[in-house]
Amino acid sequence: HVQITVAETVGVGNRAAYYDQYGAIRDMLQNHLLQLLCLVAMEPPARFNADQVRNEKLRVLQAIRHIQPDDIRLGQYQDYAYEVGNPSTTETYVALKLLIDNWRWAGVPFYVRTGKKLGIRASEIIVTFKDRPHDIFAKNGITDTKNEIPNRLIIRVQPHEGLRLMLTSKEPGPGGMRLFPSELNLSFGETFNQRLPEAYERLLMDIARGNQTLFMRLDEVLAAWELIDPLVAMAAKSVPVLYRSGTMGPDDALLSRDDRKWLDPKDETDEPG
Repeated sequence: HVQITVAETVGVGNRAAYYDQYGAIRDMLQNHLLQLLCLVAMEPPARFNADQVRNEKLRVLQAIRHIQPDDIRLGQYQDYAYEVGNPSTTETYVALKLLIDNWRWAGVPFYVRTGKKLGIRASEIIVTFKDRPHDIFAKNGITDTKNEIPNRLIIRVQPHEGLRLMLTSKEPGPGGMRLFPSELNLSFGETFNQRLPEAYERLLMDIARGNQTLFMRLDEVLAAWELIDPLVAMAAKSVPVLYRSGTMGPDDALLSRDDRKWLDPKDETDEPG
C-alpha cells in the first residue's frame, strides 16, 4: 500500500475567514495531495515534457475509483471554533482511502491525509512493498530471525528532502542467516551540500523559463474537482471528530479495518537542511 501525509503544525492563523469557507478538502486535498498521488502513480511518459507528464497525471485522476462515505475521515482541532469565532463544522483534517483502477495499481490502496495543528510538519510518501509469496529462509529453517518488517521506500518532500529505502539485510559473518532491518538514506541537503530552493522559488523559476511541467492543465483541474466535489458534499453533511493539537489527528478505523496503521513521519527538525 501507499501512504501520503501532508502534515502542518500551524493552525489557520490569519487565514481563518478564508479557511472556514473551504476547509482541508478544498484547501489541500484538491491540489497538494492529489498532485503527490499523481506523481507517484503515473506511468513513465514517452518524453519528459510538460504535456506528456500532464497526460499521464490526468490518466491517474481518471482511474481513481468513486470514493465511498466509509473511505473518508474528517477532523477538527479543538481550538478551531474559538479561533474562527463560531461553532464551525469545517474540517481541518481529512484522511482518505483511494483505489486506482488500472493494471499497475489494481488492489493497492492509497491512504492520504492532511491536517493542521498536527504533531509534526512534514510531507512524506511511503510505499510499502508486498511481502514475498515464498520465504526461502524462514520456511526452511535457514534463519533464526523472523522477518516481519516489509521493505519500504520513503520519499521526504519537505522538510529535509530525501529518500530512504528500508530493507531486510543479512548480518555479516558466520553463524547462520540472521536478518535485520537496515536503511539506505539519501539526504539531498547532505549529499549536494547546498541550499535547495523552496517550493515557490522553484515554481517562480519555472514561470520565468516557460516550463509548465509542474503546473496543472485545465483538464487536470476539472478531473480533480470531479473527484473532490462529492467529498465536499459528504463533508457538508458530517460533523468532524475533534482532535487535540500536537497529535496526528483523530483516531479512526480507516486503516485498522484493513489491518494497517498510519506510519508517522520521522521528526527530522534537528537534522541539517
